[in-house]
Amino acid sequence: MDITTRQKWGYGLAGLMSVAAIPSVLFPAPDGDPGPPLFILAIGTVLGVIGLVAVVLAWRGNARAARIAAGAVVLNTATGLPALFVEGIPAGIRIMVGVSILLTVLTVYLMFAPAHRSATVATAGTAS
Repeated sequence: MDITTRQKWGYGLAGLMSVAAIPSVLFPAPDGDPGPPLFILAIGTVLGVIGLVAVVLAWRGNARAARIAAGAVVLNTATGLPALFVEGIPAGIRIMVGVSILLTVLTVYLMFAPAHRSATVATAGTAS
């Protein structure tokens, strides 16, 4: 299976998001500061590793790995959703969660974007 340029961009973004999630368990919020619990950070680290391995396999043409990578990125982003609804979370963190949601949607779209059909192929069937 050949991957398209769009899919390469999607895999690249998924890889970057996964790499960024891996060290999350090492940086818990200080006591008394708002932030995710340690177990959520640990889940993020595990999902980051899974996502990175899956992206590498997807880049090599494994369609199942692409779905696993997308799922890992989506689940990792979903762990940040409570920040939008919990009182006392700084606006900067809420903005970062919103941006990560938009980036996740873009990433998954690009990972599964169909190849463009060339104009000559599209018009060849309509010629008389």
